[in-house]
Amino acid sequence: MVLVCAPLVVAAQTFDSSDHKFQLETVADGLEHPWALAFLPNGDQLVTERAGRLRIIRKGELVDKPVTGVPDLVVAGQGGLLDIVLHPDFSENRLLMLSYSHQTSAGMTTRVARAEYQDGQLNNVEVIFEAQPRSNTSRHFAGRMVFDADKNLYVSVGDRGEMERAQDTGDDAGGVHRLTIDGLPAPGNPFVDDGSVQDTFYTYGNRNIQGMTVHPETGEVWSHEHGPRGGDEINIIRAGTNYGWPEITYGIGYSGLPITDKTEEAGMAQPLHYWDPSIAPSGMAFYTGDEFPGWRGDLFVGALKMQKLVRLSIENGKVTEEEDLLEDFGKRIRDVRMGPDGSLWLLTDEANGKVIRLRPAAS
Repeated sequence: MVLVCAPLVVAAQTFDSSDHKFQLETVADGLEHPWALAFLPNGDQLVTERAGRLRIIRKGELVDKPVTGVPDLVVAGQGGLLDIVLHPDFSENRLLMLSYSHQTSAGMTTRVARAEYQDGQLNNVEVIFEAQPRSNTSRHFAGRMVFDADKNLYVSVGDRGEMERAQDTGDDAGGVHRLTIDGLPAPGNPFVDDGSVQDTFYTYGNRNIQGMTVHPETGEVWSHEHGPRGGDEINIIRAGTNYGWPEITYGIGYSGLPITDKTEEAGMAQPLHYWDPSIAPSGMAFYTGDEFPGWRGDLFVGALKMQKLVRLSIENGKVTEEEDLLEDFGKRIRDVRMGPDGSLWLLTDEANGKVIRLRPAAS
């Protein structure tokens, strides 16, 4: 007989926001640095662990056996098993995408694999994207992904800790690539007629995107990325745009010395919003549920360095209100997802990582 445990309340504490009181509920724990979360039609959740495992949560319990068939990858520095997204037609085709770091004798890079998921197993795993060239750094793999309304896949690749690569459009690092599910350049990509630019490029000049989501009304892809010391940015991902890194930035180098004296330049986009000092944003989602009506349409961003959840009200493409939540929680927030149950879901980045759901506090 298998006992199904009900989710545990993280703390009896009630957290306040300007619109709602809420509590935290642990759905699962015991995850090693969980990185991304996906919701299956049958009510299960899939969670990636950066250590290289894909795990199943079923009825509030973490299944002991990891999903089999995960592609070979390397766990080094900031790399490992990263994002997971389901194909928009997952119920029919069972396809999902995984991003991860990979190593050969030529160095490390970011890869994306397509696989069919069925009953705890990945089948027909195929690599559809591999950022070139490889390098020996273990930083800034990026890896966040989303599908748009046309079922094209957006894949972020970081500058790999080699900032000059973000302005080199013959180099896959430092940008967003838009692909078909077969890994081909998506129809209408902005640089397909420019022989000096990789055909999959959609944007460039991006440092290290750690959050991507689709606006629930406009269908636009939104992202945020890590700056150096200061200059974390929120951007709307628009075709052919140069987001400026490292030619322009609101941050400085980790040494304390300037990277550039410019914060703007003709032909380079300004961020919709930026943080200085850095919060190290990770994960992002628009709230579209009914449990917290005062938050509907707001953007939520997790923070690693500052260990909090940030709520942003957006009007006409501008941030009109910013509120810091969970400042006393004391956990690095790695991912933020809008759940089909109307709740916000979070992943904590720690050796005993948790899957947490925000629920309205009992009145």
